[in-house]
Parts: sequence; C-alpha cells; structure tokens
Amino acid sequence: MAKKQAAAGGTIKVTQTGSPIRREKDQRATLIGLGLNKMHKTRELQDSPEVRGMIRKVAHMLSVEG
Repeated sequence: MAKKQAAAGGTIKVTQTGSPIRREKDQRATLIGLGLNKMHKTRELQDSPEVRGMIRKVAHMLSVEG
C-alpha cells in the first residue's frame, strides 16, 4: 500500500519532536536535510524512498503523519 502511495507522488507531514543535542553528526545532518532544525517544526515532504530512508534514520526524533 505504501509503495502505491509513493508512486502516486503523495506527501508526508513530518514534525520534529526530539532535540538534536547530543546526537551523532549524521543524525543532525539528516534533520537539516529534511528541513527540520527546531523543536516542533513541521514540514510537508514528497513521499519518496529517499525521504522515507531519512525519516527511518531519525524516526526516534520525529512524528510522522500520512
């Protein structure tokens, strides 16, 4: 089901819920790559395998909808 949605070009709403303080540099860079750098900031991103991989890497600091 998720693959069909990704192929259709849907979007994912991502909110940062965790702080990047005392995290690895690559996790901080991933948050910046997603356009997140402050607590409770929300972005609507294109649903693609690349974005899903980035979300998976920092899932412990994010809240994901849709």
